[in-house]
Amino acid sequence: MSPLNRVLIAGGGIVGLTAAIALRRTGTDVVVFEQAAEIRAIGASIGLWENALRAFDFLGVGDDVRRIGRPAEMVFHDPSGHLLTTPEFGPEDHSYLLVGRPQLNDLLADAVGRERIRLLHRVEAFDESADGVTIHLSNGTTETGDLLIGADGVFSAVRGQLAPEARVREHIGHLSWRAILPQTPTRIERDVLVIGHDRCRGGYLRRPGEGAFWLVAQFESPPVAESARAECLLRAARLDDGGWNSQLSELIAATPEDSILFNQTMIVPPPDRWASRRVVLIGDAAHGMSPHVTAGASLGVQDPVVLVRCLDEAPELAGALSAYEADRSPHYAEAQRLSAAVERYATPAEFAHSYAAFSHWMIRS
Repeated sequence: MSPLNRVLIAGGGIVGLTAAIALRRTGTDVVVFEQAAEIRAIGASIGLWENALRAFDFLGVGDDVRRIGRPAEMVFHDPSGHLLTTPEFGPEDHSYLLVGRPQLNDLLADAVGRERIRLLHRVEAFDESADGVTIHLSNGTTETGDLLIGADGVFSAVRGQLAPEARVREHIGHLSWRAILPQTPTRIERDVLVIGHDRCRGGYLRRPGEGAFWLVAQFESPPVAESARAECLLRAARLDDGGWNSQLSELIAATPEDSILFNQTMIVPPPDRWASRRVVLIGDAAHGMSPHVTAGASLGVQDPVVLVRCLDEAPELAGALSAYEADRSPHYAEAQRLSAAVERYATPAEFAHSYAAFSHWMIRS
């Protein structure tokens, strides 16, 4: 294995914490630097596909992850309420585990060991040499190690220095709104996801107890002009021909305005390189994609598993990082191609087919 005594990880999200668990299993000392004040996550729930669950199984936390989630299906309706079937794909191509983001982050942080996570520490820059890498932190201090892993998301400072050409950019016109409602006005009997008119999509998912998570999104959206709730209700109407899906509008109307999260989708262009002598990118820092395929975490947690395998097989660090980049770069080129096919859909049925094709490839890759 490539000799590593101390690894520095920028970012304490799902992928950064997974990397820390993977390296700790090899006996390597790791320190995670997280800019936030706590290990929590913005957002409600996350879908983990079979490829991600295999990665967690390999790291010894798969059963724990399954205990905090519930099985779900990624199936879609058209705006009239008709189920969009994809008979050429099997049930496994639609099956995933729905997990609360905060609960997952807490579980992974506990597995890493909280004493190895430094909160309110943002990695702002690095210097590397033949002997090691030094990071410069937001509080003015420095730390040294043998390897720096950039897991600091789409706004990655590590990528900004390593691959400055891959500057994060807006996915023009791709807007989304979402919220958690602890208690719903009426009981929700099932999950509903809809591909509607005017390139809108959205729906709601049941949460433990009486709560729900809802979302609406739109490709090629016009600029927003109204309140968040009003904008959401406009799009919900495009998912509800004939009134069959009125529960989505009820959930939106019952949500306090300040509880609605609004996002302009950001994406990361493919970087010219993923690694240097002692620095490497993983997760969204390397390949932040549009969330319309809900695959960012499931793809990202595979990166540390591949990285550790390359470190184990290569006698020196440079060779391990080159092998990792050679594996991941074409993998994500294919992910981007399949994701773009989903986005280019002309009809709801085409969206459902392209989505199933993406998930079929992903869970087998």
